[in-house]
Amino acid sequence: MQTVVKKWFRDKASGFLDNGAGPDIKVTKDNLVNCGFLKVGAKVEFECHEDNHQLIAKKVKLLQQNKSGGHHKSNRSTQPFRPGVMT
Repeated sequence: MQTVVKKWFRDKASGFLDNGAGPDIKVTKDNLVNCGFLKVGAKVEFECHEDNHQLIAKKVKLLQQNKSGGHHKSNRSTQPFRPGVMT
């Protein structure tokens, strides 16, 4: 399955994945495959399991957010810096 991260609590090393109109899917750091934490809005792929009437995400993989084939691109502008006058 694929969805987006709805909430992530670094101090608890866990969070929730969006499940549309259904109940949120709980995810813990122990079930992350290719990362150490998640960011809200990030797209993930996972297996969904039920545990004590709660949905749990397992084998959670962070999907690439850019279209450059996995190469990280900076958010900085590629235009040269032009000094100006601060007022």
